[in-house]
Amino acid sequence: MEATTLLRKQHQEVNALFKQFEKADSASQRRKLFVQIADNLAAHATIEEKLFYPRAYEGEKLQHLLREAVEEHLVVKRVISDLLEMEVEDEQFDAKIKVLKDLVVHHVGEEQDDIFPQVKKNISRAELIALGDEMEQMFDQLITTEPRQNVPGETGRAALLH
Repeated sequence: MEATTLLRKQHQEVNALFKQFEKADSASQRRKLFVQIADNLAAHATIEEKLFYPRAYEGEKLQHLLREAVEEHLVVKRVISDLLEMEVEDEQFDAKIKVLKDLVVHHVGEEQDDIFPQVKKNISRAELIALGDEMEQMFDQLITTEPRQNVPGETGRAALLH
């Protein structure tokens, strides 16, 4: 699967988890969904930062967009880190989840509308498929390791792209 297709699929999966969270009525259900959201976002950010963004880092416009993207990842990680220390019953938890969702929706929009079309111009379909396979393999490994636990240690500065 092409790297951009994989990322779009993961974007849809996280969006569906946010919708489930909004409908959940028990604290345990909400905690479980938050953990899934946090794990998915953590693993997703890792494959983008370690594989996708460095490979896509060519051309001045794309470099600017990718530098912005890792800064957006940093903000998302900081919000997740805050949420990891909160109870779902905390009166600020829902507000912070809403902020997290808004950040993710904004980031996804920029990736899909601005970054992905540029990447598809710069990288061949065969390379995108090979990169997608590598990214999927890394994601599948990461998701089994509670990747959210690494997020608090990744909130100091944005990931390096090269």
